[in-house]
Amino acid sequence: MAKRLLQLENAFFQLLKKKGRSENTLKNYRTDIECFNQYLFGLNPDFDIKNFNLTEMKDYGNYLQEKYTSDNSRRRRVQALRIFFDFLVGEEVVSGNPVREVPTSPKFLDIPRPTPFIEVKALWTHLLIKTKEKSELEKLTLLRNQLVILFIYGAGLKVSDLANLRREHIFIDKLGPRVMISHPKRDPYTIPLPPIFEEIYKNYTPLLESKKKETLLLFNHVLFNANPHKILSGGLSPRGLELVLEDLRKKLKISLTPKSLRQACIFKWMTQSKAEGLIKEWLGVAPSYSLKGYREYKKEYIYNETFLSDLYHYYNKGN
Repeated sequence: MAKRLLQLENAFFQLLKKKGRSENTLKNYRTDIECFNQYLFGLNPDFDIKNFNLTEMKDYGNYLQEKYTSDNSRRRRVQALRIFFDFLVGEEVVSGNPVREVPTSPKFLDIPRPTPFIEVKALWTHLLIKTKEKSELEKLTLLRNQLVILFIYGAGLKVSDLANLRREHIFIDKLGPRVMISHPKRDPYTIPLPPIFEEIYKNYTPLLESKKKETLLLFNHVLFNANPHKILSGGLSPRGLELVLEDLRKKLKISLTPKSLRQACIFKWMTQSKAEGLIKEWLGVAPSYSLKGYREYKKEYIYNETFLSDLYHYYNKGN
């Protein structure tokens, strides 16, 4: 029965992929379902999934309580299992979904821990100073990293949004620079970028096109993956983006992560007195998403966006 269950899970993942779920989402579902497999096969390798009922589900819930200290981790694994059993019902493998009879743990919002302003400033200064490197590929990579910071700190994008961002998603006109976000289940929308984005992007694109020609690569992604010697491909995976920031974090001995930088953007918007409904729209979250934690800590967050352009022009004067 273990083999049959794994076949059903693979069919489930294929269905999610056809529905347009991102690779990062699929990876999370696989992790959550694998937790269930470890529990089930450890209990009885020959267990028939048709016999999984409310009693077994409560036992699994107890297992999660012991295994994970985070309410959100337990909640996510139960939610993934609920969706999987909905699939099994649709495939007529089981007659009902026992997971739906068990309430999930409430979702607890973490206390926001935004990247401190002094760290954002240190990172931006580091990237600007380093653009004076002699190698064109080094300069291009540093310009790419500047854009990554502007996308996350400036527009609140997630690494999954950035992974396949393309040239046609960038707008530069009289309204200022903007980036368009498209999700399978909602209409596309644009988010404003810091004004300095336009100047950096105009320096970045011709250099990127030149290096693409050298390596005979054709792609329309905004970002790229590269080693120290050449561009390898268009696009940069969520994990690749995390590694870029991890490398910078280690070099500068700061605490910055993609999540903390995105949270700093939320505080930035609130400091700019942007309407909460607009902030939620830009974040791509449901109207019910709570910004309470950000309201409570807003006064403690130091913010000044002019430093992006001020430092850029300071380190590029005469260029």
